[in-house]
Amino acid sequence: MTTEGSFVQPTIPRFNGHYDHWSMLMENFLRSKEMWELVEIGYTEASGSMQTDGQQKKNDEMKLKDLKVKNYLFQIIDRTVLDTILKKDTAKNIWDAMKKKFEGNARVKRSHLQALRREFETLEMRSGEGVTEYFFRVMTVANKMRIYGEDMQDVKVVEKILRSLTEKFNYVVCSIEESKDIDALTVDELQSSLIVHEQKFVRHKSEEQALKVTYEGGRGRGRISYQGRGRGRGRTDFNKATIQCYRCH
Repeated sequence: MTTEGSFVQPTIPRFNGHYDHWSMLMENFLRSKEMWELVEIGYTEASGSMQTDGQQKKNDEMKLKDLKVKNYLFQIIDRTVLDTILKKDTAKNIWDAMKKKFEGNARVKRSHLQALRREFETLEMRSGEGVTEYFFRVMTVANKMRIYGEDMQDVKVVEKILRSLTEKFNYVVCSIEESKDIDALTVDELQSSLIVHEQKFVRHKSEEQALKVTYEGGRGRGRISYQGRGRGRGRTDFNKATIQCYRCH
């Protein structure tokens, strides 16, 4: 619980493989600590015995700050990644290595984005695939595109999903397009609506299957044949009006 005038300390953003997002959060964190210059400019330890007391004090302060930034980076970067970074002398060394390793150059990023755009355009809902599973596939690609700089608005994802559903959703798509403003429809709202219809499909299919089993079972057991008990074992005449089904009577 915080008292008046206090504030919650910001959490150090852990590196999760998405460099662009992480570096933005980390920069903001270090700026809030007044330590960003240790990454942006770097720190070089001054040498020599001719330093004044003021210079020595400033040098010691910068060295301590650099050690703090390095400590932050060591806490939030996985060991398997740190093991690939050769120079860990300063915070700037670590930061520059991370940037070189994960940011990539503009041409590589454009290439990744083009591949993701092709994948996004060719996405189709598979036969038998659930709504939740399909949304997961679409959003995985859409979020990767956002990381590489694509302006991926909800309306673009909504339109993509509506035109790539299986045929059983055709009347649902028409209903949504006629009754809702697609430009204002969020991905979450669309998913929720489609899940409701999907549940109706499943329930209806289960009911049909139950009726089919009941009908076929009753038809098979309801066959009645009469055979005479005499020597000739011939079929005897009977009045059909007197026959009663053992199930429905």
